Amino acid sequence: MQCVFVQIQCEPGKAYEVADEIALLEVHSELYSTSGEFDLLVKIYIPDDRDIGHFLHDSVFGVPGIERTLTTMTFKTF
Repeated sequence: MQCVFVQIQCEPGKAYEVADEIALLEVHSELYSTSGEFDLLVKIYIPDDRDIGHFLHDSVFGVPGIERTLTTMTFKTF
């Protein structure tokens, strides 16, 4: 499994709606509201046989109300 973190900036006033939609997708391990430039932080484990870009595009990135994302890939667990 490949672990990625996705920070999500939502349209104004849409953070709770976006979070609810992501929760319904059941693709995340953890989902947090955050302060700062981004509204949400999602931890996702992607199966090794799936393309990361396609997986995120086909699931999370299609949620209405998302304005911008920043994906951080992980490489090693310490």
